[in-house]
Amino acid sequence: MPKLVSPDNVTKGTLNSLKGRKAYLVGIGGAGMSALAKMLIDGGCVVYGSDVQLTPAIFALEGMGANITLRQDGSWIGPDTALVIASAAVNNDNEELKVACAKGFKVMKYSQALGMLMDLKRGVAVSGTHGKTTTTAMITTIMKWAGLDPSFIIGGEVSELGGSSGMGNGEYFVAEACEYDRSFLNLSPDIGVITNIEEDHFDYYRDMDELIGTFGEFASKVSKDGLLIVGANDNNIRRAIENVSTRTETISIGSPADWTAATPVIKDGKNSFRVFHGDGCFGDFSLRVPGRHNVMNALVATAVCHHAGVSKDVIGAALSNFAGVKRRFQILSTIDTVTVIDDYGHHPTEINVTLKAAKEFFPGRRLWCAFQPHQYSRTRTMLKDLARAFQSADRTVFTDIYPARDSLEDMRSVSAMDLLMEARGAGVKAIYVPNLDDVAKEISCRIQPGDVVMTMGAGNVWQVG
Repeated sequence: MPKLVSPDNVTKGTLNSLKGRKAYLVGIGGAGMSALAKMLIDGGCVVYGSDVQLTPAIFALEGMGANITLRQDGSWIGPDTALVIASAAVNNDNEELKVACAKGFKVMKYSQALGMLMDLKRGVAVSGTHGKTTTTAMITTIMKWAGLDPSFIIGGEVSELGGSSGMGNGEYFVAEACEYDRSFLNLSPDIGVITNIEEDHFDYYRDMDELIGTFGEFASKVSKDGLLIVGANDNNIRRAIENVSTRTETISIGSPADWTAATPVIKDGKNSFRVFHGDGCFGDFSLRVPGRHNVMNALVATAVCHHAGVSKDVIGAALSNFAGVKRRFQILSTIDTVTVIDDYGHHPTEINVTLKAAKEFFPGRRLWCAFQPHQYSRTRTMLKDLARAFQSADRTVFTDIYPARDSLEDMRSVSAMDLLMEARGAGVKAIYVPNLDDVAKEISCRIQPGDVVMTMGAGNVWQVG
């Protein structure tokens, strides 16, 4: 099995000298990898890559000039390849990685490349079990409004930013920092964020102690002269940062913290809330994106951008115009009074808060949720919490589990039918429709005028919408 090279021989100069040269990305269609590919293209690099299936992200990259194959056999890694970058989702026994290592090419992980790019700027790294994509997008949007022209890489498409990544001329580099595979330990930011820490990725981590300890390692990598911003009421975060000496600011809704938001209210179709900083009122803000969780995301973005010198007025204007991230409570259309929404939520907490936000945003309307579980291992370990997460939906349709990094043993250990029975036991009105092709038909013949239909999951359930 090949061993990926340490980035010791892949220097910052290597990344700077890629202009006009060929980089090959294995697993190029993933959220982070496709964003990195776009950034490399913007920087003048010739991008080649591979993946196992076609996705909208791959079509978009091909439109920008990338050359992409579904043949992961190493045949496209030619002698002119300057660097091979592998997704965290790609195992070391991948045939292309074997070929690259056998031929002596420089090979590194996505997170290593991201860390080197961040080292060239003042880094802002946003981590946490939930909220990191939207928070990263909010920070980038505010900095754009302030004229700071940041570089950025986000695990989701943001239309007003021109996509999921971009090369800016400013001093800041804003990036979503993922805990899977300890990826975020390759980052040494000036400003670090931990939004929250909950159970997840137990296909990689042994237990919560190991997960919390890894977040602690991430916090310790924030510059000693920098700033760490964390959720105030998260006991797991408290454990993670107990030995961290970097200056820390806390955020909360309705309880004491360095940054506190009063309980938000929906006013004129917007999330309105007052922010307090220190001993005084910082200002009144509003969001187009619904949900209490997005107020927390906005608080983090406010704290980060205030530290970067952005004025309160610019922060407020940018947040009030922020339209959200693709697949995060994305309203696709309203046809004949039926509204269709798509969302990426796949963890029980995300599902719960998103469905509650939908009920608040569309009061009195019946809510459907078409949910595609993501990963057999996650479904098995979180089965009871997943089942209870749908109690805000009036009707739920479960479809088959979307596999990702699952072993054969994982796939034999649980099914969508297990989730259905557990959910019904928790009082959820749910049915099971195995195939995505049949989900839209099943819902279409049952919906009534005024209904809201939300597709939800990290796989390809968006096709139903």
